[in-house]
Amino acid sequence: METTENTYYEGQVLWAQIDANRHLRHSAYADFCAQARSNMLKNIGLSLNDFAKHQIGPILFREELIYFKEIHLDEYIRVEVEMNKYNISNSRFSFRHIIYKENGVKAAEVNVDGAWLDLKSRKLVAVPADWQSFLHRIPTSEDYVEIGE
Repeated sequence: METTENTYYEGQVLWAQIDANRHLRHSAYADFCAQARSNMLKNIGLSLNDFAKHQIGPILFREELIYFKEIHLDEYIRVEVEMNKYNISNSRFSFRHIIYKENGVKAAEVNVDGAWLDLKSRKLVAVPADWQSFLHRIPTSEDYVEIGE
């Protein structure tokens, strides 16, 4: 299976991830993408422990799954992650995930929009200033748009 620099998850589809139609269940796509995002953030230097120290967590407003090809039991998949939009002034973000089958065929695209949540006040918050350098390490898409200041 070909791995790219934006690949943040690779793995086998498990029995528990299969639905009654004998293909990958819809929520498993979201699970794979959430793990890929977490791996990507850890890779750039922001682990879940870093988020916990600052009492910040990601929140999603929208999640869109577009299916192209079925994924079946025991297949190996890989997930690429790219940020395609970021609003500097309010820390809202959009990520695109591409899920590939082991033969390299694009199986799905998962798009999410979200922001950072202050876990104490339960309000949206900008990331700490010292995180800006980390955010610039996130892979961006060819159609990436940065908004605000």
